[in-house]
Amino acid sequence: MISSPPTMTVPLQTDEHGAIRVSGTRVTLDVIITRFKEGATPVEIHESFDVLPINDIYAVIAYYLAHRNELDAYIQRREEEGERLRQEWEAKYPPKITRAELERRMAARKEHQDE
Repeated sequence: MISSPPTMTVPLQTDEHGAIRVSGTRVTLDVIITRFKEGATPVEIHESFDVLPINDIYAVIAYYLAHRNELDAYIQRREEEGERLRQEWEAKYPPKITRAELERRMAARKEHQDE
């Protein structure tokens, strides 16, 4: 029998830009949690990001579940910052095609594929 419970280190680290990444990889916490929220299993996430050991994926998800409010706020801030940067970039370098047009084309393509 184990005399004292083992301590587990969560394989996450914050990079110089403030992004939380899975230790030793470029994969962000945001990506893992977004896939998890979309219903992907740890095994499916591992298949998409085979650089991540499966035990690290489970550890990250467990950490997320234990700190959901804090990490949801972090992810929301990252999404807002990403949107702000996208708008700033598009204002400086206008796209040749609008986002709305791209979304319309994607929807039409999907509808055509479903037929």
